[in-house]
Amino acid sequence: MDREYHRWFSPHLGRDMEMLVFGHGGARVLVFPTSQGRFFEFEDRGMVNALEEHLVNGWIQLYCVDSVDAESFYNRNAHPRLRIERHLQYERYLVHEVLPFSEHRNGNPFLITLGASFGAYHAVNFAFRHPDRVGRVLGLSGKYDISTFFDGYYDTDIYLHIPLHYIPNLTDPWYIGHLQRMDIILAIGREDPNVEENRRLSGLLWEKGIGNALREWDGWAHDWPWWQQMVRLYIGGA
Repeated sequence: MDREYHRWFSPHLGRDMEMLVFGHGGARVLVFPTSQGRFFEFEDRGMVNALEEHLVNGWIQLYCVDSVDAESFYNRNAHPRLRIERHLQYERYLVHEVLPFSEHRNGNPFLITLGASFGAYHAVNFAFRHPDRVGRVLGLSGKYDISTFFDGYYDTDIYLHIPLHYIPNLTDPWYIGHLQRMDIILAIGREDPNVEENRRLSGLLWEKGIGNALREWDGWAHDWPWWQQMVRLYIGGA
């Protein structure tokens, strides 16, 4: 399968950012690593191999981005306001640099966001904040209330990055309409500590008329062998 390494200086983040691209065509997949993970994690952990058939056949193309979690959510040495501001810069990097890069390389209009564990938070939050850009989101073993990362500090930007906080108050027909057209898939183990957050998020979406697929697996299922199975099963839909 095709494999490409890319690196460029990001004006939005003020530093170099790296990426791996796998595949030659098909739906574009924006892949987020786990907490503080790197752009090569998906390959190293066997997820790319798990999707080999999809990649070789040109059904999907993976864009595996780096994270800045260590500079944002996990940066306990910075004030919480600075943590969320760094994440906002990361979001602008994705919207204004990564997505145009992927669109230039691949004209397929369908975009999927994908991640496991903390990467699932990124995938879901990004999809919900940009529902006009995303056609499908797949969150594996995700956590969707990250308020504990801010040491009690709370402001509008933090609220707008916590799906379990902003979905209940969502009334804008534009957002709701786009979310209703999105394939939303949440997969998690029944013994995962975050299972109740997934159930709550699924229920809140249904209350807004936003269909979604909550797929609960037996056991803990919060590790790469399970995520390899999940991604093969759900990458094409619920």
